[in-house]
Amino acid sequence: MKRPFAVARVPRSMMLIPLAPVLVAQAWRTVRRTPRLDPATGAEHGFVSGVDPRRGPAYRVVVIGESTAVGVGASRHAEALPGFLAEALRERLRRSVAWSVTGENGATARKITTAIVPLLNGGPAGSPANGTPNGGSDGSAPDLVVLTVGINDLIRRRPLRRWTADMSELIAVVRDRYADATVLVAGMPPVHRFPALPQPLRSVLGARARTMDRIMREAAAAGGAMHAPMDEAMARDRRLFASDGFHPSPAGYRAWAQDLAHAAVPAPGPAAAPGASPAGAAPPRAAD
Repeated sequence: MKRPFAVARVPRSMMLIPLAPVLVAQAWRTVRRTPRLDPATGAEHGFVSGVDPRRGPAYRVVVIGESTAVGVGASRHAEALPGFLAEALRERLRRSVAWSVTGENGATARKITTAIVPLLNGGPAGSPANGTPNGGSDGSAPDLVVLTVGINDLIRRRPLRRWTADMSELIAVVRDRYADATVLVAGMPPVHRFPALPQPLRSVLGARARTMDRIMREAAAAGGAMHAPMDEAMARDRRLFASDGFHPSPAGYRAWAQDLAHAAVPAPGPAAAPGASPAGAAPPRAAD
């Protein structure tokens, strides 16, 4: 028996045409009503002392990306993704962790590839004798590079074909610059649950974000990086969002950092000899 109307055969772009005026109006109102939060302040590098000095030199982490990399929604970087990620890795590795962050609020994947990564100096420093980081001046290479990217490409409706090329190029550039590091690509957030977005705009952007996340995962696998999907359950807790209903709060950054640390270091390893490579520092493999 023939179906009277096969919705599955109608291109999604065609189905959205009747909604276009509503989506445009909702997007305009959302931009006007959403509070503009500043990036986090404070030092852009830090050091978390390990619980076991026999574990070897500090594990080095670089966070690169857009607004979530630079801590929009938190007051200080130490209370945003880089600081909480360092603490989570310290607990899993039981060794010191040095971290640094480089990014720009509003940056797209293309912007990160062409204007942010080329300016990096090689990552965060290790721990000198007095226990304070020196900001990468010793040229120490990172063990882990975390990329947060995608939300600005979503908002600007970057064509999916270009998004695919942008992600592939970004991963290739980072892998080339940090050949010995694990590259971890943070997955797209569950936009379909963002409190700041009204329906149907929330569902439309959420569906596109899921498609972008799939492309991101495939690009990571092809480029020798890892992909860490964001836990959708996080978005059900309003306390994990900042006041704008769009970015993570400090509690949200902490929860997200725990997931990223688990992806980078799946399980705490047995006691290692000084100088041994930690779990998660091996050549990267595609996750998910």
